[in-house]
Amino acid sequence: MEFSSRLLDKAVDEISKLPGIGKRTALRLALHLLKQPESQTLELVKALEQFRTRIRFCKTCYNLSDTEQCEICSNPARDHGLICVVEDVRDVMAIENTGQFQGVYHVLGGVISPMDGVHPEDLFIEPLIQRLKTQNIREVIFALSPTVEGDTTGYYIYKQVKNLPVKFSTIARGISFGEEIEYADEMTLARSIQNRIPFENSLKF
Repeated sequence: MEFSSRLLDKAVDEISKLPGIGKRTALRLALHLLKQPESQTLELVKALEQFRTRIRFCKTCYNLSDTEQCEICSNPARDHGLICVVEDVRDVMAIENTGQFQGVYHVLGGVISPMDGVHPEDLFIEPLIQRLKTQNIREVIFALSPTVEGDTTGYYIYKQVKNLPVKFSTIARGISFGEEIEYADEMTLARSIQNRIPFENSLKF
C-alpha cells in the first residue's frame, strides 16, 4: 500500500505489527482513530504509554499488577494456602472468570521447552519453590496446558518439591490434550479445577 501521508504510513506500519492485524485492518483502525475527537485518541495513547511503562510483575506470584503485590495476593479473603500454578497471566484471567477458585496463583511465565530455547532458569520456577519452602502452603494445583511441555514443566517442579509436606494435584483432563488453558470454556475449566486429581496419578514418566 502507498499512502499520500508518511504519518499515516508510519501509523499503519506500527499497528500492523500487532498479532492478527494485517495492513488493511491497520489502515481501517488508523482512519477510525483519525475520525475520533483528538482528546479520545490522546487518551488511548496515554493509556498505552502508562500500561507499558508502569505495569509490573507481582513480587509474590508474578501476575501483572499496578503495585508491588497484585490484588489477588493482597486479598486476605483468598486462601493463601492453596496455590494454582499456571503458565501465563491469561490463564489467571481464564480461571478467575470461572469464579470457582478462591486460592492464589503462581505464574511461571511459560513452560520448559528446550526446542524453543526455554529452560527452567528462564521461568519463575525458583521463586515458586521458595514459596513452598517458606510459606504455609497446603496444596499446589498444576493448571498447565495439557501438552508435552506442560507435563514436563509440572514434573520438573514436582521433582524439586515432592518431599515437602504439601499436597500436589493437577486439573482433571476435561481439557483435551494439546489445548491451551486460556481457550477452554469456563464450565470445562471450572469442572477441571473442582475435579482435580493427585499429581502422582497424572505422571507418565
